[in-house]
Amino acid sequence: MTDKAAVTSETSETSETSEASRASEATVPGRSPVAGEPGGTGDTTAMALKILVAGGFGVGKTTLVGAVSEIRPLRTEELLSEVGQSVDDIEGVDRKVTTTVAMDFGRITIRSGLSLYLFGTPGQDRFWFLWDELSQGALGAVVLADTRRLEDCFPAVDYFEHRHIPFVVAVNCFAGARTYGAHDVSRALDLDRGTPVVLCDARDRDSGKEVLIRLVEYAGRRHTARLLDSVG
Repeated sequence: MTDKAAVTSETSETSETSEASRASEATVPGRSPVAGEPGGTGDTTAMALKILVAGGFGVGKTTLVGAVSEIRPLRTEELLSEVGQSVDDIEGVDRKVTTTVAMDFGRITIRSGLSLYLFGTPGQDRFWFLWDELSQGALGAVVLADTRRLEDCFPAVDYFEHRHIPFVVAVNCFAGARTYGAHDVSRALDLDRGTPVVLCDARDRDSGKEVLIRLVEYAGRRHTARLLDSVG
């Protein structure tokens, strides 16, 4: 890599890290005013929503964030060590050689004036202390599920239910995995009535975008209902 290329890469990474830091500091649920275009300084105020992408280890969180992000995603992946493998449950994902140790970050513009900041959470139990910080100010969450290891998403479902954070369950359709309908998955996870379950391909941008749109619509209805209840 030339010196110029190295400087360009370092500048880009610094910019992405700064944007992730600003987005993570949102204090109003899901909303962060952004001047002009995301990251810009124009006169028009745009709206940015903070979204979490959660689920079990190796379910496709990093893949989803990377597939839909319009910027180069910020990743905090490390190689799995022998020590880590003795702590983490990697059954069913033995080909996975890296793990997210802090978060993944990406951004996608849903429509003019509305962007989503995406925060992929680490999947292992030993990194759960990060979840409370990442969830502050989040509009809602996507819980990715793998029907071959459906129990791996139970902790994420419980986490968001107990904290009253709206979420959708997105079943990542892996090759070779048996296909189940949304109703079957909802019953297996014992979801609250009305919690959306959608099938997706985490590798496909359009599929991932549809999941995010579904979440924004659902979370918007939930937050509106709560607001009306509070003033009723």
